[in-house]
Amino acid sequence: MPQEMSRADAIGAAYLICASLFIIGLKRLSSPATARSGNQIAAVGMAIAIAATLFDEQVVTFEWIILGSLVGGIGGAIGAQRVKMTAMPQMVALFNGFGGGAAALIAFADYHDTVGAPGHIETKIIISILFSAVVGSVSFAGSMIAFGKLQDIVTGNPVTVPGQRVVTATLFAAILAGCAFLATGHESQALLVAICVVALILGVQMVMAIGGADMPVVISLLNAFTGLATASTGFVLSNNVLIIAGTLVGASGSLLTQMMGKAMNRSLANMVFGAFGTSGSVALAEGPGVAGTVRSASADDIAIMLAYARRVVIVPGYGLAVAQAQHNVRELGDLLEGRGVDVRYAIHPVAGRMPGHMNVLLAEADVPYTQLYEMDDINGEFPRTDVSLVIGANDVVNPAAKNTPGSPIYGMPILNVDESSAIVVLKRSMNTGFAGIENELFYDPKTTMLFGDAKDSVIGLTSAVKAV
Repeated sequence: MPQEMSRADAIGAAYLICASLFIIGLKRLSSPATARSGNQIAAVGMAIAIAATLFDEQVVTFEWIILGSLVGGIGGAIGAQRVKMTAMPQMVALFNGFGGGAAALIAFADYHDTVGAPGHIETKIIISILFSAVVGSVSFAGSMIAFGKLQDIVTGNPVTVPGQRVVTATLFAAILAGCAFLATGHESQALLVAICVVALILGVQMVMAIGGADMPVVISLLNAFTGLATASTGFVLSNNVLIIAGTLVGASGSLLTQMMGKAMNRSLANMVFGAFGTSGSVALAEGPGVAGTVRSASADDIAIMLAYARRVVIVPGYGLAVAQAQHNVRELGDLLEGRGVDVRYAIHPVAGRMPGHMNVLLAEADVPYTQLYEMDDINGEFPRTDVSLVIGANDVVNPAAKNTPGSPIYGMPILNVDESSAIVVLKRSMNTGFAGIENELFYDPKTTMLFGDAKDSVIGLTSAVKAV
C-alpha cells in the first residue's frame, strides 16, 4: 500500500513548487516582453505559499490572519489601481519598508516567545533573530525616508549631521555590541528593543544623507536588505519558502545595486557616504563646446526637423513621467513612423526614480519592446541619428560626465545624444537635475530647447507634424 503523504510533506512539496515559480517569474522579469507573465507566475507562487502556510498545524486560530489579510489585500488592491505610474517608486519604497518592518516584528515576537523557555536560545536562532531585527529595522526606517523624499514630504537634498561618519560608525558599533551581548547567552527584551531603536535611527540617518540622484540605487539597496532580513526570518521560523524567497530578493537586489552603481560610475560606499543631490547649481567649467547661449524654437520649427528626419531617437526622463506624457510620446512616435522615420527609444539605467522606471512607463503606453534600446546598444547609433528628442531627461545626457573632470558626475556613463546631428530638449526651464549641476548639452550649438510642460509640448509637436 502506498504510504499516505503527511501534512508536513504536502507543505514541503507546495513550498518546492512555490520556489520553482518564484525562480521562473524572476527569470521572466529580465525582459519587458515577458515581465508581465513573470509577475503573474510569481504571484501564483505566493498564493500557493500562503495557502500552504495556513495549512500548517501550528496555525490554530484564523481571526487575526483573516483581518490582516483583508486589510493588506484591500490596501494593496487600492494602491495598485489608484497609484499613478509616476508614483510607483514611492509605492515600491513603501511596500519594501513594510517588508523590512514585518521581518523585524517577527524576529522580536519569536525572541519574546523564546526568552524564559527552558535552556538557552540556540546560537543559530539568536543570530538569525538579531540579523532580522537589525536589518529589518534599518530597511523599514530607510524605506520610509526614501518614500518621503520621493513624495516630496522630506527634502531631496542630502541632510547630514556634524561628524556624519563618526556618528554612523558609533551607531553601528553600538548595534554590534548589543548583538554580541545577546548572542553570548544573555537574555534581555529591553536590550533588543534598544538595538532596534538604534537600527531605526541608523536607517533614517543613512538615507537622509543620500541625495535625490541616488534614489534608484537606494531603493535597490533597501530591497536587498529586506530580502536578506526575510531570509533570516525564514531560519527563525524554519520556513523554507521564506528562506528561498528572501534569498532571491536579496541576491537580485544586491546585483541590481551593483549594476546601478556601475551605471553611475560610483561605488556603494561613495553613494551611501558621499551622495549628491539638488543642493544648488554648479556653474559650467570653461572648455571646448561650452557656450553661454541657449537656443529655443517653436513646436512648428521643430516639427519640420522631426518630419523630414531619417532617424529620431527619443530619450525619456523623469520629466516625462511627471507630465504623464508617455501615451502622447507613443502617438508622436507612431506618427513619425507613418512618415517613414526610424524611431527608437534610448533608455538609461538610472533614468527616473527607480530601476526600469522608463521601461514601465513606455510599456504602459504600448510602445513596442523592439523599439526600446538600452544605453550600451543605442550609444553607437547616435552619430547616425538625425534628431535626438530629449524629453525631461537631464543628468543622463549631460556631456559633463565625459568632458568636465571636476563635475560630480564625471565618469558616469551617459547617453551620447551630443553626437547626434541635431538635439531637441523638452524641458520646463533651465533648472538643474538631481545632481544639481548645469547641463552642457543645453548650450551645445546643435541643441534646440522647447520650454514647457512635457505633455503639452509633445501634443504641440504632434499637431505640428500632422500639419507638415
